[in-house]
Amino acid sequence: MARLIQKKLHKHFWNEEKGLSSMFILLCISNFIIIPFFTQRLTIMILMRLTWFALLVAGISSLSENKSQIRVFSVIPVLLIIVSGLDLFLGGRTLDYLDFIMQLAVFGLLIGMVLIKVFEDGSITIHRIIGSILAYMLIGNAWSVAYHFFYVYVPGSLQISGNYANSGVPSSVFLYFSYTTLTTTRYGEILPVHAITRTLVIIEQLIGVLYPVVLIGRLVSLVTGTKEK
Repeated sequence: MARLIQKKLHKHFWNEEKGLSSMFILLCISNFIIIPFFTQRLTIMILMRLTWFALLVAGISSLSENKSQIRVFSVIPVLLIIVSGLDLFLGGRTLDYLDFIMQLAVFGLLIGMVLIKVFEDGSITIHRIIGSILAYMLIGNAWSVAYHFFYVYVPGSLQISGNYANSGVPSSVFLYFSYTTLTTTRYGEILPVHAITRTLVIIEQLIGVLYPVVLIGRLVSLVTGTKEK
Protein backbone atom coordinates (compact mmCIF):
# COMPACT_ATOMS: atom_id res chain seq x y z
CA MET A 1 0.00 0.00 0.00
CA ALA A 2 2.82 2.43 0.90
CA ARG A 3 4.57 1.78 -2.41
CA LEU A 4 1.31 2.29 -4.29
CA ILE A 5 0.75 5.68 -2.61
CA GLN A 6 4.35 6.66 -3.31
CA LYS A 7 3.98 5.78 -7.01
CA LYS A 8 0.78 7.85 -7.21
CA LEU A 9 2.56 10.82 -5.63
CA HIS A 10 5.42 10.46 -8.12
CA LYS A 11 3.10 10.25 -11.10
CA HIS A 12 0.67 13.03 -10.24
CA PHE A 13 2.70 15.62 -8.37
CA TRP A 14 6.08 15.41 -10.09
CA ASN A 15 5.73 13.57 -13.40
CA GLU A 16 2.62 15.47 -14.50
CA GLU A 17 2.49 19.26 -14.80
CA LYS A 18 -0.94 19.40 -13.20
CA GLY A 19 0.75 18.29 -9.99
CA LEU A 20 2.05 21.87 -9.70
CA SER A 21 -1.54 23.10 -9.58
CA SER A 22 -2.39 20.51 -6.94
CA MET A 23 0.51 21.64 -4.74
CA PHE A 24 -0.59 25.24 -5.23
CA ILE A 25 -4.05 24.34 -3.92
CA LEU A 26 -2.52 22.53 -0.94
CA LEU A 27 -0.37 25.54 -0.11
CA CYS A 28 -3.36 27.89 -0.36
CA ILE A 29 -5.33 25.66 2.04
CA SER A 30 -2.36 25.66 4.41
CA ASN A 31 -1.71 29.43 4.25
CA PHE A 32 -5.24 30.78 4.17
CA ILE A 33 -7.16 28.23 6.27
CA ILE A 34 -4.95 26.03 8.45
CA ILE A 35 -2.30 28.52 9.61
CA PRO A 36 -4.72 31.41 10.41
CA PHE A 37 -7.41 29.31 12.08
CA PHE A 38 -5.96 25.96 13.18
CA THR A 39 -2.44 26.72 14.39
CA GLN A 40 -3.35 25.58 17.91
CA ARG A 41 -4.59 22.21 16.63
CA LEU A 42 -1.46 20.09 17.00
CA THR A 43 -2.89 17.11 15.12
CA ILE A 44 -3.74 19.21 12.07
CA MET A 45 -0.31 20.83 12.04
CA ILE A 46 1.39 17.42 12.25
CA LEU A 47 -0.72 16.09 9.38
CA MET A 48 0.16 19.14 7.31
CA ARG A 49 3.88 18.59 7.89
CA LEU A 50 3.60 14.90 7.06
CA THR A 51 1.79 15.73 3.81
CA TRP A 52 4.56 18.06 2.67
CA PHE A 53 7.12 15.52 3.84
CA ALA A 54 5.55 12.87 1.58
CA LEU A 55 5.49 15.27 -1.37
CA LEU A 56 9.11 16.22 -0.78
CA VAL A 57 10.28 12.61 -0.63
CA ALA A 58 8.30 11.80 -3.79
CA GLY A 59 9.89 14.77 -5.57
CA ILE A 60 13.38 13.74 -4.53
CA SER A 61 12.79 10.23 -5.88
CA SER A 62 11.37 11.53 -9.16
CA LEU A 63 13.78 14.37 -9.96
CA SER A 64 17.09 12.98 -8.72
CA GLU A 65 19.42 11.76 -11.44
CA ASN A 66 20.75 8.76 -9.52
CA LYS A 67 20.42 6.85 -6.27
CA SER A 68 23.30 8.77 -4.73
CA GLN A 69 21.40 12.05 -5.09
CA ILE A 70 18.28 10.43 -3.64
CA ARG A 71 20.18 9.36 -0.53
CA VAL A 72 21.82 12.77 -0.08
CA PHE A 73 18.68 14.87 -0.52
CA SER A 74 16.49 12.48 1.49
CA VAL A 75 18.57 13.25 4.57
CA ILE A 76 17.00 16.74 4.80
CA PRO A 77 13.30 15.79 5.19
CA VAL A 78 14.16 12.81 7.39
CA LEU A 79 16.19 15.00 9.74
CA LEU A 80 13.34 17.53 9.84
CA ILE A 81 10.90 14.85 11.04
CA ILE A 82 13.35 13.56 13.64
CA VAL A 83 14.26 17.01 14.96
CA SER A 84 10.62 18.13 14.99
CA GLY A 85 9.62 15.06 16.97
CA LEU A 86 12.41 15.53 19.50
CA ASP A 87 11.60 19.22 19.80
CA LEU A 88 7.93 18.43 20.38
CA PHE A 89 8.58 16.01 23.24
CA LEU A 90 11.84 17.27 24.72
CA GLY A 91 12.06 20.95 23.79
CA GLY A 92 15.15 23.07 24.30
CA ARG A 93 16.84 25.93 22.48
CA THR A 94 19.32 23.71 20.63
CA LEU A 95 16.52 21.64 19.11
CA ASP A 96 14.68 24.85 18.17
CA TYR A 97 17.79 26.04 16.32
CA LEU A 98 18.13 22.73 14.50
CA ASP A 99 14.43 22.70 13.62
CA PHE A 100 14.75 26.21 12.17
CA ILE A 101 17.75 25.22 10.04
CA MET A 102 16.04 22.07 8.77
CA GLN A 103 12.84 23.98 7.91
CA LEU A 104 14.82 26.43 5.79
CA ALA A 105 16.67 23.54 4.11
CA VAL A 106 13.36 21.85 3.29
CA PHE A 107 11.91 25.05 1.85
CA GLY A 108 15.03 25.56 -0.26
CA LEU A 109 14.85 22.01 -1.58
CA LEU A 110 11.12 22.23 -2.32
CA ILE A 111 11.46 25.59 -4.09
CA GLY A 112 14.33 24.24 -6.17
CA MET A 113 12.35 21.18 -7.27
CA VAL A 114 9.30 23.24 -8.19
CA LEU A 115 11.43 25.60 -10.28
CA ILE A 116 13.02 22.61 -12.05
CA LYS A 117 9.54 21.55 -13.13
CA VAL A 118 8.57 25.09 -14.13
CA PHE A 119 11.69 25.77 -16.20
CA GLU A 120 12.18 22.37 -17.82
CA ASP A 121 12.05 22.17 -21.59
CA GLY A 122 8.66 22.00 -23.24
CA SER A 123 5.63 24.14 -23.99
CA ILE A 124 4.38 26.68 -21.47
CA THR A 125 1.13 25.57 -19.85
CA ILE A 126 -1.17 27.06 -17.24
CA HIS A 127 0.17 24.51 -14.76
CA ARG A 128 3.71 25.84 -15.19
CA ILE A 129 2.53 29.39 -14.61
CA ILE A 130 0.74 28.25 -11.46
CA GLY A 131 3.94 26.44 -10.46
CA SER A 132 5.89 29.69 -10.72
CA ILE A 133 3.35 31.30 -8.38
CA LEU A 134 3.75 28.30 -6.06
CA ALA A 135 7.52 28.87 -5.87
CA TYR A 136 6.92 32.57 -5.18
CA MET A 137 4.57 31.74 -2.30
CA LEU A 138 6.99 29.17 -0.87
CA ILE A 139 9.62 31.90 -0.70
CA GLY A 140 7.18 33.94 1.38
CA ASN A 141 6.58 30.96 3.68
CA ALA A 142 10.31 30.39 4.15
CA TRP A 143 10.84 34.02 5.15
CA SER A 144 7.91 33.88 7.58
CA VAL A 145 9.66 31.02 9.39
CA ALA A 146 12.80 33.18 9.65
CA TYR A 147 10.86 36.18 10.98
CA HIS A 148 9.14 34.02 13.57
CA PHE A 149 12.44 32.52 14.72
CA PHE A 150 14.24 35.84 15.10
CA TYR A 151 11.24 37.41 16.83
CA VAL A 152 11.42 34.69 19.49
CA TYR A 153 15.20 34.41 19.89
CA VAL A 154 16.33 37.96 19.13
CA PRO A 155 14.25 40.17 21.46
CA GLY A 156 13.22 43.44 19.86
CA SER A 157 13.92 42.27 16.32
CA LEU A 158 10.36 43.06 15.24
CA GLN A 159 7.95 45.62 16.62
CA ILE A 160 4.41 44.27 16.31
CA SER A 161 1.32 46.30 17.12
CA GLY A 162 -1.54 44.46 18.81
CA ASN A 163 -2.17 42.72 22.10
CA TYR A 164 -0.60 39.26 22.06
CA ALA A 165 0.64 39.24 25.65
CA ASN A 166 -1.51 36.31 26.73
CA SER A 167 -1.56 34.06 23.67
CA GLY A 168 1.72 34.97 21.95
CA VAL A 169 2.08 36.13 18.36
CA PRO A 170 0.56 33.50 16.02
CA SER A 171 2.36 32.18 12.94
CA SER A 172 -0.21 33.85 10.67
CA VAL A 173 1.13 37.29 11.69
CA PHE A 174 4.63 36.44 10.44
CA LEU A 175 3.19 34.92 7.27
CA TYR A 176 1.22 38.11 6.68
CA PHE A 177 4.32 40.25 7.28
CA SER A 178 6.39 38.10 4.93
CA TYR A 179 3.88 38.29 2.09
CA THR A 180 3.42 42.05 2.41
CA THR A 181 7.21 42.41 2.36
CA LEU A 182 7.66 40.08 -0.61
CA THR A 183 5.08 41.99 -2.62
CA THR A 184 6.40 45.38 -1.33
CA THR A 185 2.96 46.34 0.03
CA ARG A 186 3.83 46.65 3.72
CA TYR A 187 1.37 48.68 5.81
CA GLY A 188 3.63 49.67 8.70
CA GLU A 189 1.98 47.90 11.64
CA ILE A 190 4.96 45.51 11.86
CA LEU A 191 8.41 47.09 11.83
CA PRO A 192 11.86 45.49 11.59
CA VAL A 193 13.95 47.24 14.24
CA HIS A 194 17.01 44.99 14.39
CA ALA A 195 19.83 44.75 11.84
CA ILE A 196 19.11 41.06 11.22
CA THR A 197 15.42 41.49 10.43
CA ARG A 198 16.07 44.62 8.37
CA THR A 199 18.56 42.66 6.28
CA LEU A 200 16.03 39.86 5.83
CA VAL A 201 13.41 42.42 4.75
CA ILE A 202 15.76 43.96 2.18
CA ILE A 203 16.65 40.56 0.71
CA GLU A 204 13.01 39.49 0.53
CA GLN A 205 12.00 42.75 -1.15
CA LEU A 206 14.76 42.30 -3.74
CA ILE A 207 13.56 38.77 -4.44
CA GLY A 208 9.99 40.01 -4.70
CA VAL A 209 11.01 42.59 -7.30
CA LEU A 210 13.50 40.50 -9.30
CA TYR A 211 11.67 37.16 -9.32
CA PRO A 212 8.93 38.25 -11.80
CA VAL A 213 11.57 39.77 -14.11
CA VAL A 214 13.66 36.58 -14.17
CA LEU A 215 10.54 34.45 -14.48
CA ILE A 216 9.15 36.36 -17.45
CA GLY A 217 12.53 36.30 -19.18
CA ARG A 218 12.88 32.55 -18.73
CA LEU A 219 9.32 31.79 -19.84
CA VAL A 220 9.76 33.97 -22.93
CA SER A 221 12.97 32.12 -23.81
CA LEU A 222 11.17 28.79 -23.43
CA VAL A 223 8.37 29.96 -25.73
CA THR A 224 10.89 31.25 -28.28
CA GLY A 225 12.86 28.01 -28.15
CA THR A 226 9.72 25.92 -28.63
CA LYS A 227 8.66 27.97 -31.67
CA GLU A 228 12.11 27.64 -33.24
CA LYS A 229 12.00 23.85 -32.84
